[in-house]
Amino acid sequence: MHAGAAPLLDIVFEAAVIEWRGPAPFYFVAIPSEHLGEVSYAAREASYGWGCVPVTASIASASFETSLFPKDGGHLLPLRAAVRVQAGIAPGDNVCVRMRIARVGA
Repeated sequence: MHAGAAPLLDIVFEAAVIEWRGPAPFYFVAIPSEHLGEVSYAAREASYGWGCVPVTASIASASFETSLFPKDGGHLLPLRAAVRVQAGIAPGDNVCVRMRIARVGA
């Protein structure tokens, strides 16, 4: 997202870090149900296909870009290892997330 682009959505929420153990562990924050309508609405404009939605987010001192994953009618915010290390995050931690969604190419 360009610095001057107006976001489709700019939200702050708290949620727990969850771990999904597949062939390798992955870590996510589930978007709380009270924000799913807003996220779904913004996703219509921002999705680049397959339900993936590009976002910018920040947790503590870590700011990052990623894409939301659709899951069971909701969305998951993936947390890379570098983000978890910088913000001092462990599975089960409650984190405060600021997340923005912008139009693709904005």
